[in-house]
Amino acid sequence: MQIQLQRDQTFLKDFEERLAKDQALSSWDLFLLSYQAAEAKQIKHFNELMTPSLLPHMTFLSHQLDCVKQVIEQMNGRAILADEVGLGKTIEAGLLLKEYMIRGLVKKALILVPASLVNQWATELTQKFYIPVVTSRKRPTWDQDNIMITSIDLAKREPHYSTILEQQYDFVLVDEAHKLKNHQTKSHQFIRALKKKYCLLLTATPIQNKLSDIFNLVSILKPGYLGDFKTFSEKFGKNNKALENDTHLKQLIKQVMVRNRRTDTGLEWTKRHVETIWIDFSKEEMEAYEALKELTSTKASFAKITYLRELCSSREACYLSIKKNTEEDHKDYQDYATLLEMIETLPNHAKAIKVAELVQSINDKCIIFTEYRATQLYLQWVLQQHGITSVPFRGGFKRGKKDWMKQLFEHKAQVLIATEAGGEGINLQFCHHMINYDLPWNPMRLEQRIGRIHRYGQTKDVHIYNFAIRHTIEEHVLQLLYNKIGLFERIIGNLDAILADLELSNMDKEMEQIFLQSQSEGEAKIKLDNLSEIITNNLSQKEQENQYGNRESS
Repeated sequence: MQIQLQRDQTFLKDFEERLAKDQALSSWDLFLLSYQAAEAKQIKHFNELMTPSLLPHMTFLSHQLDCVKQVIEQMNGRAILADEVGLGKTIEAGLLLKEYMIRGLVKKALILVPASLVNQWATELTQKFYIPVVTSRKRPTWDQDNIMITSIDLAKREPHYSTILEQQYDFVLVDEAHKLKNHQTKSHQFIRALKKKYCLLLTATPIQNKLSDIFNLVSILKPGYLGDFKTFSEKFGKNNKALENDTHLKQLIKQVMVRNRRTDTGLEWTKRHVETIWIDFSKEEMEAYEALKELTSTKASFAKITYLRELCSSREACYLSIKKNTEEDHKDYQDYATLLEMIETLPNHAKAIKVAELVQSINDKCIIFTEYRATQLYLQWVLQQHGITSVPFRGGFKRGKKDWMKQLFEHKAQVLIATEAGGEGINLQFCHHMINYDLPWNPMRLEQRIGRIHRYGQTKDVHIYNFAIRHTIEEHVLQLLYNKIGLFERIIGNLDAILADLELSNMDKEMEQIFLQSQSEGEAKIKLDNLSEIITNNLSQKEQENQYGNRESS
């Protein structure tokens, strides 16, 4: 089909006549519309944000607006956003992206997030910021000018990897950026190799670990800003240290990192009500636990810790784990045969029955966290026997199924039973009851769990229930994390800094080593008490320093 083009023979003649007679060149209405359109696009001052006035349905907090201004005006669009959990890093990132798009500075963007959060990010940017986004499917197109949201695991695989590295991006965003701290990982090397004008790294974990971690993250944003690592190490020392200990280094990092703490925002947060639920094993369960403890005392370290933790969670978790690990070794299986028979005859788990009773008394939405998939399935069955509707949430689910489970929980089911995959990323402010069925050994993971419901936007007080079985390994852990350290009464950022100072960034392994190297429960308890004393003393010292600093600054 051919399109016939016809030249306008009258426009120039008519235009010249209007100029000669000093007549209007167009109607007043058309001129006014054109004028108003140009005025709406005008940015009168560089430090004036356009986005808030164009999104009247959104209410931005002062620390979020200040963050965006700081990134634009002082950091040239390259920054680490390290706000504490629940303060709205996603909102800040969306606001910054929208601002750059309005100013005509961003057309092509790549947003890299955990696979489970791709749809959540797409929903947030589309519904709140009216940003048209594209999510990666089976055959994503990388060479178009659009806002693409994908998982870093997909992006760093071929054939996508090579194609993406050929692109020139105006804007790159990486969520959960603490996973890039190791420069030897493919993820770090991939992000660093991307051609990008603006770059945001989002992480709720304070940058207070090894010097190499700090150096590697900053090097993604501004290569050479801290020099080469050899010079950097010589200048600031090679030992692990908290950032607070070196004023010069702290000032350098402040030029590329924005970190808002809950205490600094002036926001009124709903309260946390924490309750410890103590459970007593039945006689049969306690006999099985003691038999397992005696049997594993001479076994490999894995069995000594893991099986005891699993039996405290559910019969199913322990039974399936032992069967799986001993089925290839006939002798090892024979050692556990009598114990497996004992576990098979155990009644319903005392902790599970207590959970069902508690959920019935709550009579409201509740999220339950467990460490084991077998326990997750068992809890579903127990709750069903008590007439309680529930849905599972775990890492093995595909992205669409995770979104479906979240919707079912919000609109249909009373309970969401989550493994650790539910402790990161998803927002569940419509729920304000949380049960730690299996208490994690790392307090940072515990805070991440709580951050799913206790975040800005939560309108009700949050109730947290910690379950532990008396006279078991769980009792020692709960005493350390809760009673001795006073975890819930303290600011999590302070605890994170102390663990970095003491080189205890992996609390799970530290506590495992205590149990493995102890000849008796009494010895383990003494070592745990000593560890808690060291942490508590350092926490108190850190809080006193912060108070003194606040008085000086005021």
